[in-house]
Amino acid sequence: MANNVSVRIKRLSNGGNLPLPAYKTPGAAGMDIVAAESLTLKPGRRHAVSTGFAVAIPEGYEIQVRPRSGLAIEHGITCLNTPGTIDSDYRGEVKIILANLGEEYFEVKRGDRIAQLVVAPVTLAQWDVVEELSDTERGNDGFGSTGR
Repeated sequence: MANNVSVRIKRLSNGGNLPLPAYKTPGAAGMDIVAAESLTLKPGRRHAVSTGFAVAIPEGYEIQVRPRSGLAIEHGITCLNTPGTIDSDYRGEVKIILANLGEEYFEVKRGDRIAQLVVAPVTLAQWDVVEELSDTERGNDGFGSTGR
């Protein structure tokens, strides 16, 4: 059973008549969001796409921005800085940094689904400075070491 949290949302002047972020199926973790502008994204380029809304996320939560898998596999379109974080104290327009990793020009039309939003609780770390860390089987082995 999922937890529910109330998030305040404000439609901006460029977001009129667009659907609010919405879950498409009962089991969806992410809400689809749509573009509030039309543009052409050239191969290898990126653009912060307007969504036409701003949010007030409750303290103790964030909203994560994630790519849509269909756009990624079919067109090479992804979100940079993924997952992106919208902090609870941000009040500006939500924008999605889309990148075209494909080989073709990609048309974004106003109202197209461009990304997903996931509301998630935030855990804050407190650093405990120590002289030594505990040993593990992996130790200092880094990138790719667990796949050998």
